[in-house]
Amino acid sequence: MVPTGVERPYGPEEIIVSKTDPKGIITYANDVFLRVAGYEEHQIVGAPHNIIRHPAMPRAVFQLMWEVIPTGRELFAYVLNLAADGGHYWVLAHVTPSFGPGGAITGYHSNRRWVPPGTRRTVGDLYARIRAAEDAESRTPDAIAAGTAALEGALADAGATYDEFVWSLAAADDAADEPARRGGLR
Repeated sequence: MVPTGVERPYGPEEIIVSKTDPKGIITYANDVFLRVAGYEEHQIVGAPHNIIRHPAMPRAVFQLMWEVIPTGRELFAYVLNLAADGGHYWVLAHVTPSFGPGGAITGYHSNRRWVPPGTRRTVGDLYARIRAAEDAESRTPDAIAAGTAALEGALADAGATYDEFVWSLAAADDAADEPARRGGLR
């Protein structure tokens, strides 16, 4: 799907929910997910979750996610998703592992919330720099390494971990002065 640049709206009170198996194959999608992503349930259940991966989304962020969640820890991340019609929508994703009776990870559960416009701009600017570093490399492993280095460099400059970056944006009031609340991540 080619991105159209058209944003797919949804409300701050809505929660997008999906569940996957351990390999990221969708096993459940709620009505909000289906509506916002523009898919019918039969199109999405059984598909890889990356069916909604927007090409402007840095691979390094997904690398970080797949380093964290298989260890049993949760991850919060800003994600730009691609809808079936080429539209896009931003989410603050909370991805958690689901555990079976023996403690093994049986899949993942993600709740995703609306992202204020100012936060979208801040994260979008950072992600564009990371994607530029990734796009400068021809091999996928090199691109991911370059993106990871760009992300880590921006976070080091700001004196923040990725979690701290996410929460500094999530906690900030959208009407506040954008640069002042970003701790140097611009």
